[in-house]
Amino acid sequence: MKQIAWLFKWLLKAAIFFTLFAFALNNQGDVTVHFFFGTRWTAPMVLVVLSAFAAGLLIGVLGMVPRWWRHRKAARRARSDADSARATLAAETNASPIAPPHGL
Repeated sequence: MKQIAWLFKWLLKAAIFFTLFAFALNNQGDVTVHFFFGTRWTAPMVLVVLSAFAAGLLIGVLGMVPRWWRHRKAARRARSDADSARATLAAETNASPIAPPHGL
């Protein structure tokens, strides 16, 4: 079963690669992108599409970074609060520290 899944995964990757490769071969014509103040850029269409995709990806990732930092900070704070509560409980009961549940 694992070999079939592995083969299917590689066939899917190959299909995606060859589809994108055919797209690049079919779009080799030059295209001009006009910016502000008379500036323009002439390049093959596939490079223009690829750069637009990369710019969108970069903007999306940069938009997620502040929220990601907030979540990491909250998780770190919750973990330290749980550790201090566990230590306090162990000191109060005068027993060995409570082990965290499996997987945490």
